[in-house]
Amino acid sequence: MRYAGLATQMLVSLGVAVFIGLKADKWLKLSFPILSWLLPLLVLAGIIFKIMKETGPAKNDKQQDHKQ
Repeated sequence: MRYAGLATQMLVSLGVAVFIGLKADKWLKLSFPILSWLLPLLVLAGIIFKIMKETGPAKNDKQQDHKQ
């Protein structure tokens, strides 16, 4: 269930980023949709970082491994 929620969060975040990027490109009257590409990439990088941080080993586990 945890990963289903994470997948839903990822899809919604990417959808919102694309929507905001499209609106910002229109508002700024850009000929190339740079924000429509850049915002979802930044969101995706943030989500991957969050997943790595949450699923990685805890800091306390690393400290205990070095003491033994």
